[in-house]
Amino acid sequence: MAKDTFLNRKTTLNVKGRLVDLVVPAVMGILNLTSDSFYSKSRMDTVDLALIRAAEIIEEGGMFIDIGAYSSRPGAADVSTEEETEKIVKAVGAISRDFPDILLSIDTFRAGVARAAVEAGAHMINDISAGEMDEAMFETVAGLNVPYIMMHMRGTPQTMQQQTNYQDMMVEIVSYFSKKLYILKKLGLKDIILDPGFGFAKTLDQNYELLRQLHDLDIFELPVLTGLSRKSMIYKFLGGGPEDALNGTTALNTIALMKGANILRVHDVRAAAECIALFRKTQQKNS
Repeated sequence: MAKDTFLNRKTTLNVKGRLVDLVVPAVMGILNLTSDSFYSKSRMDTVDLALIRAAEIIEEGGMFIDIGAYSSRPGAADVSTEEETEKIVKAVGAISRDFPDILLSIDTFRAGVARAAVEAGAHMINDISAGEMDEAMFETVAGLNVPYIMMHMRGTPQTMQQQTNYQDMMVEIVSYFSKKLYILKKLGLKDIILDPGFGFAKTLDQNYELLRQLHDLDIFELPVLTGLSRKSMIYKFLGGGPEDALNGTTALNTIALMKGANILRVHDVRAAAECIALFRKTQQKNS
């Protein structure tokens, strides 16, 4: 298959037979079905609230909605597989019914949840553990033949911040993805998106080093997703809390776009869509 290119990067995804082109960067809006996500305004723990949030994401310019029912913040309460599955399947069913054209990503590290969600109408899987927390995940997504976002992380959300001792962080991240991609490609999965994992097993300074070197992921010639939205790397440096971090998010999203990010995963969809529009304007040459 011919490749669209940003330094020869593959920018197309086959989403259940629908070709999605990421040569123009896209916004993924966050929809949390939990009651304890780190940013309170992203919490939508009923189907009715999820539908309101979905409508907002679409109206503000989101291409994807990322639905999660298991908080990955450090110290978050455990959620059973049954509860996670039930919440996600109900939300996917309702959103697919009311907004059939929106692309639904499922934020889960559990293969069983991934399967149930796709069978309910979801389009892709977003796995913070890249298969580390459920050994069945790779075979499951390959069998489902849906796009797969895999993130770099060490340990689990409960232990990751004790695992930030890298000899060379970018070399280790590239090695991590290389090993995972070898397995996934042997299984026949073609549509893979890389997430370098800002905030996951990285110190504040390491997060900024990662952003500076984001272009190193160009070696894989795959789409890249960045999740910088309102994270502690912003407000622990500038002050305040998540509620004060929108301006910092926009600044870092702009840098991520300059480094080649294809998808911005965010809480504030309109701000991210405007960021992309302005970035693209700077790339246009006057005739």
